[in-house]
Amino acid sequence: MALGQRCVLFIEKDIREDEQALRELTGLGSQATPTTVIRGEVIIGFDPKKLGEKLEV
Repeated sequence: MALGQRCVLFIEKDIREDEQALRELTGLGSQATPTTVIRGEVIIGFDPKKLGEKLEV
């Protein structure tokens, strides 16, 4: 499931190029990508089912 295909607005951050993005990632308690935040809930890793559930609300 691609967020863009579902017309979901999102911000993509590249932790290899952006030190602030890396600090944000570790501040969320994650060291993995992708890490997605939806309505304040952190989803670590690619979990299509969980992403779909959160986007349906």
